[in-house]
Amino acid sequence: MTQSVAIVTGAAGDIGAAIAGRLSDDHDVILLADIDAGAAAATAGRLGPTDRFIAVECDVTSETSCAALAGRAAELGSLRTLVNNAGAARAVSLHDTTPEIWRADNALNLEAAFLCFRAVADQLKMSRGSVVNIASVNGMNVFGHPAYSAAKAGLLHFTRLVAVEYGKFGIRSNAVAPGTVKTQAWETRAAANPNVFEDARRWYPLQRVVDPKDVANAVAFLAGPQAAAITGICLPVDCGLTAGQAELARTFSQSEHY
Repeated sequence: MTQSVAIVTGAAGDIGAAIAGRLSDDHDVILLADIDAGAAAATAGRLGPTDRFIAVECDVTSETSCAALAGRAAELGSLRTLVNNAGAARAVSLHDTTPEIWRADNALNLEAAFLCFRAVADQLKMSRGSVVNIASVNGMNVFGHPAYSAAKAGLLHFTRLVAVEYGKFGIRSNAVAPGTVKTQAWETRAAANPNVFEDARRWYPLQRVVDPKDVANAVAFLAGPQAAAITGICLPVDCGLTAGQAELARTFSQSEHY
């Protein structure tokens, strides 16, 4: 029987690792693609057997590297799921954004998803597979990091482009938009401001920030059979951030109930 395969890009990070682990519940093989081969291998080793969790060095901004990743997936079985998770943010303000930062953030956070999808589109047609793009609440509203945010907004539209044009092949395309996620990337900020998460959670109706497992569960749902009729959507996983802020509602309404 042909093995079912999932690709997770940016898999060495906390969110990518959580997604890879969760997708292993209903995929035979998970390809952990990351530009840092050593970190990807270490993550794969922590997740489980090396014949199920396979680290692959991949620069998702390179067409050649994406093609090699697609070839590896084809060797292993039937590609059922592509998760475009790789991403990073640089300058925090538009004033501090140079042309180089603008281009680099768009290459990694938007163009890379196009390159990865293009590389595996034919395989996904054969399996009537699924694409899940990891976007961000930054692509929906302004929370800083302008180049990253503009790229994530483009990623949301790219999600819809794939859904509409490739739906006739049975390919579903959806996005997850996380809010603040507690990952190792936040350790530096926490070192500078030990109250950073306490400061952040006041803006979230659920009074907490997102855990990588929350993102992974949303990805698994969108990639799985329970979402068979869902395509072209963005699912915020943001503890209510984009729904509104209680502090603002309290200020406007002068009600103690917020």
